[in-house]
Amino acid sequence: MSMLTPPGMGGKYRVTGTAYPRMSRPRRRRKLVFALLGSVLALALLGYGALQLIDVFRGDGGKHTAAAGDCATKGPASATPAAAANPGPAASAAPAVVLPQPGQITVNVYNATPRAGLAKAVGDELKKRGFTVGHVGNAPADFDKKVPGPGILLGSPRTDKAAYSVLGTQLTGVTQQTDTREGADIDLILGDSFKELNKKEDADKALAVLANPAPAPSSKKC
Repeated sequence: MSMLTPPGMGGKYRVTGTAYPRMSRPRRRRKLVFALLGSVLALALLGYGALQLIDVFRGDGGKHTAAAGDCATKGPASATPAAAANPGPAASAAPAVVLPQPGQITVNVYNATPRAGLAKAVGDELKKRGFTVGHVGNAPADFDKKVPGPGILLGSPRTDKAAYSVLGTQLTGVTQQTDTREGADIDLILGDSFKELNKKEDADKALAVLANPAPAPSSKKC
């Protein structure tokens, strides 16, 4: 029996031979691998943190985040059916403008050109289009044969500016002036280059655009 065999043990537990069993140290390869991966991860986290700090000090982080959020919100792929059905205030169209009706606008038509009967013809057409026509005749001496353009809209400084716009849809190229009158009526003084009123279809389209202006396009680009 070998001296390495514990007392009372024999058979298969018997240690024989003259060589001592080799007791090898456990391998450390796995620990080294884990240590290396941990170091790489720590360096990556430190680098990311440094970049975030740089963005904060530069003030770019909030801008990039907000721009990305706006583009994601406005993109067609990110729009949900609920958002499309119920657009928010930013996506809604511009509110309709309340305009006076043509019947609420009293127009005095005056002819400052050598053409006879022009004021009456224009007054009759404006009446057909729903305007209230007041005085019709030759232009006052201050304007007679002194209006080279299509015409002048003359009214009180307190006259509703929307009334000028509504009447302006009926003819193009007119200018606006004011005098000392107290009433809300507007003089349409026809000038030398006046040919005819705009076609009713075109005037109606211009009036519709005036009442429902299109929203201004966004200046942001994604």
